Amino acid sequence: MSECKDKINTIRKKLINWYKKNGRDFPWRHTSDSYKIMIAEFMLHRTRAEQVVPVYNDFIQRFPNVFALSKAKTEEIQKYTETLGLHWRYKHFIESATYILENFNGNFPDDYRLLSTIPGIGEYISCAISIISYKKPAPVVDSNIARFLNRFFNLGANGEIRRKKLIVKKSEEFFNTRNCDELLFSTIDFCAFICKPGKLLCEECILNIFCEYYLLKANP
Repeated sequence: MSECKDKINTIRKKLINWYKKNGRDFPWRHTSDSYKIMIAEFMLHRTRAEQVVPVYNDFIQRFPNVFALSKAKTEEIQKYTETLGLHWRYKHFIESATYILENFNGNFPDDYRLLSTIPGIGEYISCAISIISYKKPAPVVDSNIARFLNRFFNLGANGEIRRKKLIVKKSEEFFNTRNCDELLFSTIDFCAFICKPGKLLCEECILNIFCEYYLLKANP
């Protein structure tokens, strides 16, 4: 058990150090404002981050908080979502703001379970807000994180793996650290550049001597 914890701690440190040298820079990574994190995550749904940046900046300037967003007209929000190809998701923006005002007095809760009750947020965004805004560890899992954890720890999950219990449990363990926010950004970028869905860059990977997938591949 101690050896396993030491291994995970080593991996966390290596990922964060890698991120400090190679990580991407986005405006939503310079804030702990739950509202801004939520808006960014809404816009990042199946959309390239670089494409989101100008739309996000303009949106935040126009609607800086839930109070402003709750008063927005549907047509105003649709202009932004259509730009990103997120046609049907425009409802989430206004519905989430209204819900937060009516149920939480305009304040985001710091519990990911309560956050997940907000329309449009769901499991991933609620955990991301918990981690980034409040630095409270949560079992954050999207398809990329699930792929990384499944490979690295050789969990053997197949199919739609991001909701599998063993993946969620491993994520809860992995992100259970005081600098969980840095670790999340590090893991996201590592999955984008190194542990990719297609061609893997195992030989370039700083974690390959710890990775059970790589070790099995190297020693079949």
